[in-house]
Amino acid sequence: MSELRTILLAEDNPHDAEMAIDALREAHLANPIVHVEDGVEALDYLYRRGQFAGRPEGNPAVLLLDIKMTRMDGLEVLQRMRDEEAFKRIPVVILSSSREESDLARSWDLGVNAYVVKPVDVDQFFEAIRTLGRFWAVLNEVPGAD
Repeated sequence: MSELRTILLAEDNPHDAEMAIDALREAHLANPIVHVEDGVEALDYLYRRGQFAGRPEGNPAVLLLDIKMTRMDGLEVLQRMRDEEAFKRIPVVILSSSREESDLARSWDLGVNAYVVKPVDVDQFFEAIRTLGRFWAVLNEVPGAD
């Protein structure tokens, strides 16, 4: 069996990040979870630079990405990822409270794999995250980087 790949969570709201991490843990996923607080840190993780310079090689199983973040928003991260051959195939799931049509359309245009509006209800949020984690980290097959 291959090594478990990381679930990367890019979320600047501490409460939402904590809820997402708790939900992923409740799904009993063995995958490590790395939380970054903005788009700059997400790209640092992917490029293995800054505080992530020493991390093991390999891309995450999935990136759970908020749109509205400080320093660099999720749509800019998604754009940069899809422009980079090494990151094109990483599944990206937008987790956002935004229901703006422009955010939704731009996300799909940039190649997002799923767009989930964060439910206000805590139980719905937990169930959505558990389901996402199981699918993207366990069931989804991605092609190799060959």
